[in-house]
Amino acid sequence: MSSATATCNVITLRGSTDIVTEFFNYSVNNILYQRGVYPPESFKRVSQYGLSMMITTDEGLLAYLSNILRQLDAWLMNGSVQKLVLVVKSIDSSETLERWVFDCECKVPSENMNTSNSHKTQNTKSAKEITQEIQAIMRQITASVSFLPLLNEPCCFDLLIYADKDATVPMSWEDSDPCFIANSEQVRLRSFNTSIHKVDLAVSYKIDEDAI
Repeated sequence: MSSATATCNVITLRGSTDIVTEFFNYSVNNILYQRGVYPPESFKRVSQYGLSMMITTDEGLLAYLSNILRQLDAWLMNGSVQKLVLVVKSIDSSETLERWVFDCECKVPSENMNTSNSHKTQNTKSAKEITQEIQAIMRQITASVSFLPLLNEPCCFDLLIYADKDATVPMSWEDSDPCFIANSEQVRLRSFNTSIHKVDLAVSYKIDEDAI
C-alpha cells in the first residue's frame, strides 16, 4: 500500500490521494481481467492488499491508464473529483453493457484545499483498517462473475471522470456521453474511507430481455 500515514495514523491529503489513485488502478485492472475485456495472457499476477491481483502488461493500456491516473491524482488533490466511471461496451454495436461507478467524496472543505489545513485531518484511521476495506471491495469485484451476465461478445471499455465545472481539463480531453444503460439493474458494492476520501462502488448492467 502507498505510504499514507504519519505518527498516530494521521492521514494526509497527499497520502489519501495516493491510496485512492492506487485503488482505482487495481480496481480497473481487476474489472478488465474478471470481465474478459482483455485476454488473460495480457495480465500478470502480483501481490497487493494481501491478495493475489492481476495487472495488465499491455503497453497501450498501461500508457492509457497512466495518463488517466495522473490527471485523476491532480484532481483528487484539489477536491475536484466527483466520480470515476468504467464503461464496458460492445465493440460491434457500441452498446453500453456495464457501468462501474466509483463515487468519490472529499471530506476536506473546499476553502481549505490550498491551505496548510488540507495536509492533515483530525480523523485517524489505521492502514490496516483501510486495507481491509479495500480487500472487501476487490473480493466483490472478483466475485462479480457470479451475478453479472456473461459478456459473450467482443468488448471495449472507456473511463469517464466527473469533475467540478471549474476543474482544469487537459486540451486533449473531451466531453463524453455518460453511456447510461436504458434497461439495467444496479448492484451496490462496498465502500472504503481514508478519513479524507470516501469511495462508494456500484455496478449497473444491461438486463438480458430474452432471459426475463
